[in-house]
Amino acid sequence: MPIYTYQALKKGKEVVNGEVTASNLKDARDVIRQMGLVPTKIQEYSDAKAKKNAQIKPLSLSEKIDFISTFQILLTSGIPAVESLMFMEQEAAKKKIRDMSRVLKTQIMGGSTFADTLARYPQVFGYIFIGLVKAGEESGELEKTLGRIKDLLTKQSNIKSKVIGTLMYPTFVVVLAFVISIVMLVFVFPAFKSMFEQQEKALPLITSLMINAGDFLKTYWYTIPIFLIAALAFIYMCINWKPAKEAVDKIVLKVPLLNNLIMYANYSNFMSVLSVSYEAGIPIVDCLHLAIITLTNSVLRNKLSSAIVKVQQGMQVSQALKSTKVMPKMLLFMIATGEQSGRLGDMLEKAVNFLDKTLDGIIDTVTKMIEPIMLLVIGSIVLVMALALYLPLFQSYMS
Repeated sequence: MPIYTYQALKKGKEVVNGEVTASNLKDARDVIRQMGLVPTKIQEYSDAKAKKNAQIKPLSLSEKIDFISTFQILLTSGIPAVESLMFMEQEAAKKKIRDMSRVLKTQIMGGSTFADTLARYPQVFGYIFIGLVKAGEESGELEKTLGRIKDLLTKQSNIKSKVIGTLMYPTFVVVLAFVISIVMLVFVFPAFKSMFEQQEKALPLITSLMINAGDFLKTYWYTIPIFLIAALAFIYMCINWKPAKEAVDKIVLKVPLLNNLIMYANYSNFMSVLSVSYEAGIPIVDCLHLAIITLTNSVLRNKLSSAIVKVQQGMQVSQALKSTKVMPKMLLFMIATGEQSGRLGDMLEKAVNFLDKTLDGIIDTVTKMIEPIMLLVIGSIVLVMALALYLPLFQSYMS
């Protein structure tokens, strides 16, 4: 339907501007009057401008949490969805949220439901968000469902922050070691080169290698940025190119400590979505579909996807997940207990709490193990550089 811009009087004196969606000019005027406004000017947008106006920019995880938190509070206070979005359009702190609220408000005023409006932007909100909102609207518990979504996104944000925080230290150490090595090779070793050349004996192999490497980098300095660009391109390919990502996903599941971190971070998101969607009243097969979307490791995603077909064929969820041979036994036992006792929702929630505690312990262990490993890496680099510098000196003293 076309979008109309309007100028109207509020309470007979205040001039307000806005947009509405309607099938024709008459319907647009009726919609504006139903809002308690007196229209003074109504104009249809051009198709190109309307299309641009209906676009929503992608939101970060924190922006989604801000939007849901505010929207849920307003709805819980008894404020209708359109008026809540109008308030956020005018008062939200971030421009992307204001623009998004305007677009959603316009489409809801045109007759769409909140869930149907979100479904037009899967690239912004994601299928999990849309599926949960749809279930909440259909069950009449939208406010409660939004609260669950907020808790879910907050939890995902916390897990993401913990994992990134754990990996940030070794990344920093690797970058620092690379920079120090380049500085030593390009500036320090050439300074000692003339002194080493005065010695009659041949230089130790390690010293010769370092001096030659320094000369090469000093002459062909442009190979350093080329190497950095190539490294970044390789990392990007490993993340975004499907065959490379699948290969990396297989490798990380075989690395001690790192495999537990990756697996339990994936399981935590999986079980959280499974629990929230099940509590929202979504059929268990659809719950599994939504939960599997959260899995970032392609190996785990492919194996757990096979469980959906078995559940559709009548197999219990616990047995279907057990057949994948990747789900921890403790989780399988808790799910099976919930199915047998008729309290699957409660057991899923307890499984989420169990995973949270387990993941926290894994992150603490990985963090403690990373520190000595990084000290060993830095110590090895320092030892190699020191030997390269001081072996010729010791050699001259011994002669």
